[in-house]
Amino acid sequence: MNTDSLTAVPLGAGVVKRPTRLADGRELIYFDDPGTTLGAERAVDARTLDPRPTTATMRQDILTGDWITVASNRQNRAFLPPAHLDPLSPQTPTNPSEIPSLYDVAVFENKSPSFGPALDTATADAPAAVDPPRSDDDLEHLGLGRTRTSVGRCEVVCFSPEHEGSFGSLSRTRARTVIEAWADRTAALSALPGIRQVFPFENRGQEIGVTLPHPHGQIYAYPYVTPRTHRLLDTISRTSADLFARILDFEQAGERVVLRGEHWTAFVPFAARWPIEVHVLPHRHVADLAETTDAERDELAPFYLRLLRGIDALYDTPTPYIAAWHQAPVGRGRDAVRLNLQITSPRRAADKLKYLAGSEAAMGAWIGDVTPESQAERLRAALDTVPEVTA
Repeated sequence: MNTDSLTAVPLGAGVVKRPTRLADGRELIYFDDPGTTLGAERAVDARTLDPRPTTATMRQDILTGDWITVASNRQNRAFLPPAHLDPLSPQTPTNPSEIPSLYDVAVFENKSPSFGPALDTATADAPAAVDPPRSDDDLEHLGLGRTRTSVGRCEVVCFSPEHEGSFGSLSRTRARTVIEAWADRTAALSALPGIRQVFPFENRGQEIGVTLPHPHGQIYAYPYVTPRTHRLLDTISRTSADLFARILDFEQAGERVVLRGEHWTAFVPFAARWPIEVHVLPHRHVADLAETTDAERDELAPFYLRLLRGIDALYDTPTPYIAAWHQAPVGRGRDAVRLNLQITSPRRAADKLKYLAGSEAAMGAWIGDVTPESQAERLRAALDTVPEVTA
């Protein structure tokens, strides 16, 4: 097997970044744990791959102004493959997966992206974006039949080479490496032309729609400010620029806090929509993960692990969830929009899920199943059964 010695880029907490390319030109980046047993040599991706897909198209919904991406190439993505054909495991002679070598954490461009693969004609390995958005004004203009090329990037973040698991099953050291990767990729993707918002997230559980049991998350780099963030920016303009500081003070003074550290607080929000919903805020204003300090990242690793394990301790079986890192847009609202994590689950009982039916799905009018205060009390009790994360 051919190998290359990859350039080492030191990051925080002893994490080392080693960038390379896959056979079709997609970027692959290894993030090595501090003290890793892996060397600098990594196998070359020798697969023969089909050309990268044409960049998807997005269409404007005239009723809302939202942009809807149509990415038909995603129809062919992997769906619950057996362990010996896991596309996120290291390659073997019988498994031509996406990652050539054994790894600690690996990030690569999605083979079936919703956005991208190309931002401009400078990328020789991918089709050019033929009709990208011109500006924010261009995106916000309303008109029937408007389309644009879905410039951007979608990346897969593999938390571990193991076939099954999630962020909550990681070691403290590995969780810290993933956080470093999130911060590094947030900075890199924010600097790409045409990117207006970067969104790291993890989907966990088949009930959420997960198609791979491998422990992983994703990062979307959008060509527009997302509808949820547009609404937040409007709320800030109607209230105050220190809205998040006021929310933190309000929640810390109440009965919905479930976990609090030196740098982070987790709470069930006052107007929670989902049966399980927890928000996490940093104690100082940072716009995104790239702006967090080493001390904040160091605390976040065990804090986040314990929180997820506490959510799992609510029931006898693992809880499906979406863990969404809401970050400020690129070049807009960064002094007001604070980084925040929102964990939501449709699980309303051990064997019951909340389905978004008429009122929620059609009208966006939510009806809660439990009070936020009672859910916070249950979460605190569950967290009391989870030991501090030391390894």
